[in-house]
Amino acid sequence: MPVETDDELREILELETIAVVGCSSTAGKAAHDIPAYMQRQGYEIVPVNPYADEILGREAADSLAEVEEDIDIVDVFRPSEEVSGIVDGVLERDDVEVVWMQLDITDDDAAARAEDAGRRVVQDRCLKVEHQRLMG
Repeated sequence: MPVETDDELREILELETIAVVGCSSTAGKAAHDIPAYMQRQGYEIVPVNPYADEILGREAADSLAEVEEDIDIVDVFRPSEEVSGIVDGVLERDDVEVVWMQLDITDDDAAARAEDAGRRVVQDRCLKVEHQRLMG
């Protein structure tokens, strides 16, 4: 079932490692500034972007499959129509606990597949806004 309560969101925000699919190397873009904010709050940010070599001082992975370390949260900064493929990548991993889709990003079918596989899902919410609201 979808994550809806503040308590559930707080639990998620206590996790530590966030892979950001669609992380941007361009300051001023939400897909850069939000992961940078989360990194400043002490989260381990793993950028996933096949078009960048390094983002936020970290080597960028081309895909989730290339990320070698354990991931707690996959934060999605890609269009809604790409979510299904990203969830496929999540379901190939045993470590991901949460799929988080940023504001205006939703895919109910992909969310249901992730939830059926035991993952928690957040849709159409900003990680930074929720962090500031609940943990700030």
